[in-house]
Amino acid sequence: MMAALVACLLVAAVVVGFGAVGASLREQGAAAVRDTVLDAAMQCCAIEGAYPSSLDYLEREYGLRVNHDDYVITYEAFAGNVMPSVVVVPR
Repeated sequence: MMAALVACLLVAAVVVGFGAVGASLREQGAAAVRDTVLDAAMQCCAIEGAYPSSLDYLEREYGLRVNHDDYVITYEAFAGNVMPSVVVVPR
């Protein structure tokens, strides 16, 4: 009886651990996507002299590829001379 209880607790601990690792990986992926979008925006600014007005422009003109199925990306450009605000949230 005690062995079954220990086994159940061990399985529960492993499941919780995998959930925490998965959440951490999703957050790291979101941070990497944000960094990639900002890098592409800075490259655009260096080449064209202004930050792009939309994420679509970066995807179309600079070959940026983003997995929209896994991440929700908010790209807000205020002006061409101000770095855009980029927020990436895992789905």
